[in-house]
Amino acid sequence: MSTESVRGQGYVPVEEWPDLTAMVESFGEPELPPTDALAGRELTLRLDDGRPVALEFIDARRLRRGGGRIDAYTAIEARPGIFLVDILSGEGRSAENTTIALDLGTGRATVATSTLFDRDGETRARTAFAHAAVGDAAAPPHPPSTGLVGKRILYRYSDRDHYEHIYLNGGTFTWHCIRGAEQGLADTERTRTWEIAEDLFLFFWTEAVMPVEAVLLIDLRHMRSLGRMFGWDPAPDALVHLPFSSRATVLNETTYPES
Repeated sequence: MSTESVRGQGYVPVEEWPDLTAMVESFGEPELPPTDALAGRELTLRLDDGRPVALEFIDARRLRRGGGRIDAYTAIEARPGIFLVDILSGEGRSAENTTIALDLGTGRATVATSTLFDRDGETRARTAFAHAAVGDAAAPPHPPSTGLVGKRILYRYSDRDHYEHIYLNGGTFTWHCIRGAEQGLADTERTRTWEIAEDLFLFFWTEAVMPVEAVLLIDLRHMRSLGRMFGWDPAPDALVHLPFSSRATVLNETTYPES
């Protein structure tokens, strides 16, 4: 994808955007493999509101929460001792997607829970966040971060699908598909960011047009991202749960004059 070919792209009206299926089918399988490092472990997350959440990792694919239901999960070790744990439970519009940034070294976790709801006849996603200590750890919560602000980063999710992100401020970014199923599409969305470790960020965005929300780790030390999208595709009327990873390149960084 050359600079000239990107410049040649034009505005794409929303009514001409492809459905989510086109994007899901083109992203391919994540490059980072799941790990069995948590298999056989039992952890208690003590949420900052006082509630305990027991996690029993039965094996590399199944876990039990709170001594009750068994759900499928995937764990990826982003850095030694730091995991992104993704749990999908339920079906259809009752599905729930919980993603945990779990740092066993510091004993802290940040939990994102996405569900579906009806908004004026349209199925949309929403995500709630909680912070927790692992066991009796006393480390402070992962802090909100502006560490991405000003950066323009190219993400290559597959050989075909390339996007750039422009982080405008602490709560807003612009995405732009420069190659792939959504080529030429762009929008500006609401975001939230936390610092998990040095140059490692838990990043969330919710889309205004597409009914999906994303939770991912952006690792600027290893220049990659990994995460998932969750939502509802109205065209096939079906659940969307898209795990992904990418290779990243910082294109530039904006700084502003003092006056």
